[in-house]
Amino acid sequence: MQYLFKFSKFMTNMMAVWVILFTVLALIYPNLFIWIAPYITILLGVIMFTMGLTLSIDDFKEIFKQPIKVIVLALSQYLVMPIIAVSLVFLFNLPPEIAIGVILVGSSPGGTSSNVMTFLAKGNVALSVAATTVTTLLAPIVTPSLTLLLASTWLDISFSAMMVSILQVVLIPVLLGLGVGSLFRKQVDRVVDVLPMISMTGILGVMTAVTASNVDNILTSGLIILLVVILHNLLGYATGFLLGKIFKFNFADTKTISIEVGMQNSGLATALAAQHFEPVTALPGSLFSVWHSLSGAVLANVFGKIKEKDSDIMNQNFNQEVHV
Repeated sequence: MQYLFKFSKFMTNMMAVWVILFTVLALIYPNLFIWIAPYITILLGVIMFTMGLTLSIDDFKEIFKQPIKVIVLALSQYLVMPIIAVSLVFLFNLPPEIAIGVILVGSSPGGTSSNVMTFLAKGNVALSVAATTVTTLLAPIVTPSLTLLLASTWLDISFSAMMVSILQVVLIPVLLGLGVGSLFRKQVDRVVDVLPMISMTGILGVMTAVTASNVDNILTSGLIILLVVILHNLLGYATGFLLGKIFKFNFADTKTISIEVGMQNSGLATALAAQHFEPVTALPGSLFSVWHSLSGAVLANVFGKIKEKDSDIMNQNFNQEVHV
C-alpha cells in the first residue's frame, strides 16, 4: 500500500507535466480520447465525490471560526472572477459561444486544486478548504444565477436545467462523499493519499475529452482563448492578493485569498458547457484547467519561498503607497 501512496504522490506532484502531455496527445490523436466526452459529467461527479471524502465536520467548524475571512473569500470568488470574465469578453469581442464559456469559468466556485496549491504555498489550508466548501455549496444557486445575469444576452440559458446539473454533478456527490467519509472515517483515512490521484485522473479525462472534441476550434482560435484564460487567471490572483492587503490579512491568509480567487472549478464550467451549449463553449474551461494547473504550481512555489519578514516589508511598502 505504501508503494501505491508514493506512486499517487509522484503522479499528483507531476500534474503540470501530465496536463501538458495529455493535452498535446489529445490534439495529435483525438480519436484516442474523444470517446470520453459522453462521460464528462460522470467524471466530474467522481471528482466531487473524492472532494467530499476529504471533508469532515471540522471543516465546517472552521467556517464559524473564521466567518469574516470565509465570507470575504466567497464573495471575492463570486464577484471578482465574473467581473473580470465579462470585461475580457467585451475587450476581446468574443463570439457568443466562447463568451459564455469564459463567463461560466468566472461564475464557477473554487476548485479543490486551490486547496493543494494553498498547502504548497504555506497558506491557510483550513481557510482555503472552508471557502471552497462554502462556494461549492452555494454553486447550485449562484453559478446559474450569475450565468443567466451576465450571458443571457448572447444565448438562451435555462436556470433550472443548469441548477439541476450542478446539484447532480457537484452538490450530491460532495454530500455523499462527506457522508461516506463521516461513517467510515478510519477506512477513508487509510486511502486518503490515493484520492488526489483519482481526482487528477478525472480532471485529465475531462480535459482531454474537450480538447479532442475541439481540435479544429483550438487550431483556429485557440491562441486568443488561451490569452483570455491566462489574463482571467492572473488578474484573479492579483486582485485576490490586493484584497488580502486591503483587508489587512496576515501573509498566509493573503496568499490563500489570492490562490482561492484565481483558481476556479473549471471542470464544472467545462461539464456545464458541454452539457448545455455547443462543444466550443467548453474550450475556455478546458484551457483554464491546463493553464491554472501550471500557474498555480509556479505561484505556490514563489509564495512558499517568501518569508514572513519579507511579507512585512511588502506590507509596509503597500501601506506607504496607499497613504501617499
